[in-house]
Amino acid sequence: MIHFFHQLSSPRYFYDFAGRLIPWLVVACLLCMIPGLYLGLVEAPPDYQQGDSYRIMFIHVPAAWMSLFIYMVMAVSGAIGLIWRIKLAEVISIASAPIGASFTFLALATGSLWGKPMWGTWWVWDARLTSELLLLFLYLGVMALYNAIEDRRTAARAAAILALVGIVNIPIIHYSVEWWNTLHQGPTVTKLDKPSIHLSMLIPLLLMAVAFKLYYAFLVLMRARCEVLRREKNSRWVKDLAGEAT
Repeated sequence: MIHFFHQLSSPRYFYDFAGRLIPWLVVACLLCMIPGLYLGLVEAPPDYQQGDSYRIMFIHVPAAWMSLFIYMVMAVSGAIGLIWRIKLAEVISIASAPIGASFTFLALATGSLWGKPMWGTWWVWDARLTSELLLLFLYLGVMALYNAIEDRRTAARAAAILALVGIVNIPIIHYSVEWWNTLHQGPTVTKLDKPSIHLSMLIPLLLMAVAFKLYYAFLVLMRARCEVLRREKNSRWVKDLAGEAT
């Protein structure tokens, strides 16, 4: 295992390995997403209070989970890049930022669409919504800071520091519905005792959560491969690769 991770830190080995892994991730993502959407949008019964409008949950909730998960990946890989100066960790960190921002925006947009019929308003300065909006600004800040510095290694280190500072927002988002009297509903799936959601809704929700994670893995590897090529453009193996392609 140690030998594998040592090999994986090599840009050339990572580029080839990610290229072989990506098609499998796409297939696995579709195998989870198609039944997840069918079960959630067609087979699951209407909610006794919200009717069919709750079905946006099958997009909104996994997107919200991904917004937190990707931020943690970005911050942890950024820290690894800072401490051990591993280039590939820097690449994964910065490649994750726009994907995380997209999931965060999706969570905010679908939450607003869900909130209008349920709460009677598109937006309130609720603790969960406000801290999630702050998360979007953190993602955008990391991207802006990285692109503002010309030297890629220096830019990655500066972005990693900002990502680590912003990690304090993650527990605030997660526990906001418990710490404050908030308009946003409390946890229904991540309760320690028993999820308060019917199995016919829980299964498609979990399938969509897995599908979103596989989709992220596919996207981050694609972006990381492009970033590796950009950074290694003067190396022999990239020139050889370009020669084979022409």
